[in-house]
Amino acid sequence: MRLLSWNVAGLRAGPGPAGLGALGGDVICLQETRVTRDLLEEPLAMVDGYNSYFSFCRTRSGYSGVATFCKDSATPLAAEEGLSGLLARPGEGGAVGCYGDLGAFTPQELKALDSEGRAVITHHRIRTSAEQETTLTVINVYCPRADPQRPERAAYQASFYRLLQGRAEALLRDGGHVVILGDINTSHRPIDHCEPGDPEVFREHPGRRWLDGFLWAPDGQGLFVDTFRLLHPSQPYAFTCWRIDTGARLTNHGTRLDYVLADRALALAELRDARVLPEVPGSDHCPVLAELAATFLPAPRCPPLCTRHMPEFAGTQQKLSRFLVRVERGAGAAGGRGTCRGAGAGPGCSARRRRRPPRGQADLLSYFRAAQGQLGTGTAQNAPGQGGQESDQNASGHGTQELAQDALGQVGQQEPCNGMVPRELTMGQAAGTQPSSTAHWRAVLPGLAPPPCCPAHGEPCALRTVRKPGPNRGRRFYVCARPPGRPNDPRARCDFFRWAGKGRS
Repeated sequence: MRLLSWNVAGLRAGPGPAGLGALGGDVICLQETRVTRDLLEEPLAMVDGYNSYFSFCRTRSGYSGVATFCKDSATPLAAEEGLSGLLARPGEGGAVGCYGDLGAFTPQELKALDSEGRAVITHHRIRTSAEQETTLTVINVYCPRADPQRPERAAYQASFYRLLQGRAEALLRDGGHVVILGDINTSHRPIDHCEPGDPEVFREHPGRRWLDGFLWAPDGQGLFVDTFRLLHPSQPYAFTCWRIDTGARLTNHGTRLDYVLADRALALAELRDARVLPEVPGSDHCPVLAELAATFLPAPRCPPLCTRHMPEFAGTQQKLSRFLVRVERGAGAAGGRGTCRGAGAGPGCSARRRRRPPRGQADLLSYFRAAQGQLGTGTAQNAPGQGGQESDQNASGHGTQELAQDALGQVGQQEPCNGMVPRELTMGQAAGTQPSSTAHWRAVLPGLAPPPCCPAHGEPCALRTVRKPGPNRGRRFYVCARPPGRPNDPRARCDFFRWAGKGRS
């Protein structure tokens, strides 16, 4: 069997149905889907050859969320949302059970821990390499990040870890095997981080201390193992997450936050391979996988949590959009009103022309067309959204800094480091014509002063802003625009640094 985990940083902009099939996993666990049920579309929910199970964030839209896709040959016996059991469906026969001792949590804490859509559990029947039939419970989890600027999130992360551990160990005590896949949001060892810093400070991180107790080691008592480190204990630079805004993936300057954690007995008997897949694009994370010698035994039917049973996808309830049809103006209808008579209507109804506004009222689209014509080639599209809103990505030395917002505004009418004038400023004037709209606006709004060039590469520097609380918060500075990396990497940035001006800017 092939188990795969991937933080996709947004499912709608992620791999899509074809991408999921290309991954080739028997069970594919996705994190940070950022979809709510009202935004879940059929192509994402109903992937050919798979049955899927979603958990949605109930507190914010476009935040968190996980989804598990199981091949039809790996259909689970049961599936449920969350870790506490509050979201389970025991009356429908779909609950996994085995919740452990929840006495350390209040009902309000349990509700909060399961309200952000961070876990889906599927329970499968398998056959081991020794031809024994048993069960395997797969926990797909997206652990919260301990935001240093929000102390309450550190407490939330610690509580989530304790709840996850209690549930996993309770399932293991009940018999069968357990695998945890997902974004754990903590790099465990210094080898898993590009800039671990002081070893003592690194080790004292609460998330790492939790992993120390949860994972098995020769000198420890943990019940689970890190499958990758079991097979590759000393492989360096095996990172799974990189900062997009600094281009750190190019130099592999990142952290390992994504894991496949298996119970020790299963890993020692069945584990055949464990890898990270940095060559797979599409997110600020890459997939991780584990291959086991055991095989799945599919259940005869999907459990109630499956998206196939959702009314909007099961055919018992039609989508609202199917009831909304556009009415065409019929040429022979009285008063210019057209008619449609449902499925048996004539071909005129299938045209679905856009309704024209009343006489004297302008069409709203005309304003956009006019504006587009005035802007001409001077418009620019917004950059795509950055992934990894939550993952612990302070991989570079500038985790508290950000890139300047508008590159066009930064450059203005500058003279680049090579002394050449930008082409768009000279083309129109050389031909005796009007300059482009881009050049016009640059002349009116010159923006900031030209950035300096870093001495090592002779390239324009990047403008950044200090975000970390302290006396320099809000100040801007210039650094080499290349991505961070190891000192011996020629692609990496140099150590150039210069404040953008005196005081705050």
